[in-house]
Amino acid sequence: MNDQQWLAQRFEEHRTHLRAVAYRMLGSLSEADDAVQDAWLRLSRSDAQEIENLGGWLTTVVARVSLNMLRSRRTQREEPFGPHVPDPIIDRADGTDPEHEALLADSVGLALLVVLETLSPAERLAFVLHDMFSVPFDEVASILDRSPDAVRQLASRARRHVSGAAPRPDADLGRQREVIDAFLAAAREGDFDALVAVLDPDVVLRADAGAISHRSREVRGAKAVASRARSFSRRGLDYQPALINGAAGLVASRDGMPFSVMACTVRDGKIAEMDILADPERLADLDLTVLAD
Repeated sequence: MNDQQWLAQRFEEHRTHLRAVAYRMLGSLSEADDAVQDAWLRLSRSDAQEIENLGGWLTTVVARVSLNMLRSRRTQREEPFGPHVPDPIIDRADGTDPEHEALLADSVGLALLVVLETLSPAERLAFVLHDMFSVPFDEVASILDRSPDAVRQLASRARRHVSGAAPRPDADLGRQREVIDAFLAAAREGDFDALVAVLDPDVVLRADAGAISHRSREVRGAKAVASRARSFSRRGLDYQPALINGAAGLVASRDGMPFSVMACTVRDGKIAEMDILADPERLADLDLTVLAD
């Protein structure tokens, strides 16, 4: 084995962890892969023999690359038409693909990623690295070029925001599925009262349809969401149960083509949050073969 092969092998040992860091930072699977590839390119041009802690060095590189991506995204992206739903990780309803398990550790649901996108890039990095991956504050501080105390404050501010805005889902997947099945049945029957009964009074629905501005919206409150659900029941959609970021959800199709991916946060036996990706361009990039029989 030559030096380059040895280095590639060492890098592969860390790839899953690096992708998990980048996904939490960026909420995009393709951008996460780009950040990991960038780390490999930088490593291949470095003197690896001089790197004492390869895992820490690579984590720092991926964090810096992701931070730059977040900052660039904020300056270059045009004003969105509506809410943005991060890339979902989709699995069969009966179990999670082993390759997805590291990406989904710590219950990284879409609801949490939505909240992370409201943080500043520095807050997001401090929260992800310290709270999710236990990176010491002094190491995070070197990435952000700030003092450890300042980084500690960033993480604390992010933590308060996340704990107040991201609902904790019920742990029982079977119960989650029962609630979503009840919601779907009520929607198909157009039963408004049954829909309201299965929704949290303060439920939030976010629909991201990309450039189709009239379909991208945020709806709050059980009655408003129930009204939207009844209108969708008339679209002639076929629904398939799935795990969306490790939680019970639905993949909708029409005429055999993907129409939307819906992640639900079930809390205390009611749906507290619904995050729907209905952007045709992004749906086309998703790998839905995992759902095939």
